[in-house]
Amino acid sequence: MARYFKLKSCKIIFTILCGLLVLTSAAEGAEMTEQNWDKTFAKSEKVDVQKVNFKNRYGITLVGDLYTPKNKSEGKLPAIAVSGPFGAVKEQSSGLYAQTMAERGFITLAFDASYTGESGGEPRLVASPDINTEDFSAAVDYLSNRPDVDADKIGVIGICGFGGFALNAAAMDTRIKATVTSTMYDMSRVNAKGYFDAMGENERYELKRKLNAQRTEDFKNGTYAAEAGLPDKLTGEEPQFVRDYYDYYKTPRGYHKRSKNSNTGWNMTYALSFINMPILSYSDEIRSAVLMIHGEKAHSRYFSEDAYKKLKGGNKELAIIPSASHTALYDQMDKIPFDKIETFFKNNLK
Repeated sequence: MARYFKLKSCKIIFTILCGLLVLTSAAEGAEMTEQNWDKTFAKSEKVDVQKVNFKNRYGITLVGDLYTPKNKSEGKLPAIAVSGPFGAVKEQSSGLYAQTMAERGFITLAFDASYTGESGGEPRLVASPDINTEDFSAAVDYLSNRPDVDADKIGVIGICGFGGFALNAAAMDTRIKATVTSTMYDMSRVNAKGYFDAMGENERYELKRKLNAQRTEDFKNGTYAAEAGLPDKLTGEEPQFVRDYYDYYKTPRGYHKRSKNSNTGWNMTYALSFINMPILSYSDEIRSAVLMIHGEKAHSRYFSEDAYKKLKGGNKELAIIPSASHTALYDQMDKIPFDKIETFFKNNLK
């Protein structure tokens, strides 16, 4: 019993410290300058950037970077919330998307998902189909209440696994008027069935048995074991998509100290909720506009193609980018179709 209370006390102290770290490292309204710039991409001279904090419906404090066009008009502007890739932070790909769209006249918000980056939540490095979908709606809450945002003109961009969450949010949140998914993963599907649906029922049962045994061990230890992340060094025998991930997350191109994918693995048992609770169950009921973008050479292309088949209405589009890999759409400006994305939002946020 004494050991139990000691563990509980340690957890409470850790939670308080996590909260203090969020508040001190991400002060509301702190302006980002050349001196404190911490992104993996160059700062644009066409936009202003500041830190913002807001809570989701579960009481978790989310931290984002708000990008606004310089010399913007006095009126209200359309806005876009951006997050992803899965396991990344706002200083990586989502920030690049947000900054680029702000250059094109939108107020944009790149945010860290719950339990990751500068956002709150304990234990760290947990993912959830419900909470990560909610994170997008919480960003819409925040943007809807800004005096410089037109609350009737809000869209979302989800990258990689957060493409699936963005689409899931659009199925639930009628305030989202337009959705872009880029190089989308269906995290429920890949966790429950493996890549290309190679995992059958028996393999899935063994996975659940293993993960639930880990839960018991985690509780006994008072800590949460982490998965192995990307290797620190490649052997040359890895699949091409793993090499592509390494080239982004583990090199100066995309490395960031707060990014899970650059440093470590998820909480080992995170997959249980994805196995049991599929996202996109009601994506066929999305009435707002959707643009799905994927690379021709991406290993993940089938996620977007299959999700697109389920969508209904004349305001849905799937764009396949010639010769682009999965990670090319993270940061390659000659591959990401920003002109098309801009036109899509201007046509649907009006």
